[in-house]
Amino acid sequence: MKKILMIGTGGTIASKSTPGGLHPQMSLDEILSYVPSISGLCEVDTYQLCNIDSTNMAPEIWTSLVALIKDKYDLYDGFVICHGTDTMAYTASALSYMIQDSPKPIAITGAQRPINMEITDSKTNLYDSFLYAASDSSCGVQIVFNGKVILGTRARKTHSKSFQAFSSINYPYLAVIQDGHLIHYITHCKSDTPTFYSELNPKVCLFKLTPGVDADILSYMLAKNDAVIIESYGVGGIPSLPQYKYFDVIQEWTRKGKTVVMTTQVPNEGSDMTVYMVGHELKRKVKIMEAYDMISEAVVCKLMWILGQTNDPVEIQKLFYTTIGNDILY
Repeated sequence: MKKILMIGTGGTIASKSTPGGLHPQMSLDEILSYVPSISGLCEVDTYQLCNIDSTNMAPEIWTSLVALIKDKYDLYDGFVICHGTDTMAYTASALSYMIQDSPKPIAITGAQRPINMEITDSKTNLYDSFLYAASDSSCGVQIVFNGKVILGTRARKTHSKSFQAFSSINYPYLAVIQDGHLIHYITHCKSDTPTFYSELNPKVCLFKLTPGVDADILSYMLAKNDAVIIESYGVGGIPSLPQYKYFDVIQEWTRKGKTVVMTTQVPNEGSDMTVYMVGHELKRKVKIMEAYDMISEAVVCKLMWILGQTNDPVEIQKLFYTTIGNDILY
């Protein structure tokens, strides 16, 4: 029987009602007591890393989580991480870059309703995650939620309340769980040993372009951070009329060594700055990178990981366009 380490970080699945709203309070043993059938799938040990609302998730917790998994890696056949849904996609992306090519599964799950409620998705999600983590065909960092297995670099929360909280963006589901059976569609286990990374640079920021927003705000963000991702419209571009100063701001800060990446606010199909002049001219004249089919959550975490390893512009660009965990396919 497989041996799985269950790691708790809090989230809705661990929450109880309080006068001020839901708040994570349950221990992992208490959570497990609601799904006794898991004991028939595998042996389970537990480790409570923290017990927070995932709104409070931060890069320093990611580094602690990675250090824990690295320390326990040889002792277990897989890992299940209980996590809040609001930042789960960011954590899945961060772990995908900090634990690369893991031959053992690292399944991240949670719920839209606490496990002690009468109507809840917690029990199914938790059982499905252990089912996935105990499978010989499972590997890498994935989100297991609502009967779907989603690649860690491709998951996005697309529903705020319903049980179908997460979607796989620009990539198929890896597997589904139906009637208690795990059905693998895509397997990508390639390595016998994982590569762990311990350093992140959190000075990465996301700037969402909106009609009329002043370019001085982008300049301020670039002054405060080492990298800024511009979430533009459609396939990607910047306002180009004379009253806008975006081109000058981006050119100034990239010359000073700041990293700028263009992505899109549109959920599916990615960017292509060559389509319209508002993107083509910027890409032709300025040292700006493009996210293509990468999702924003992955871009943010990938840049944190890259800038934690190097500040050399050539190496930054090389690593950014290197496919890791099938994050970029263009």
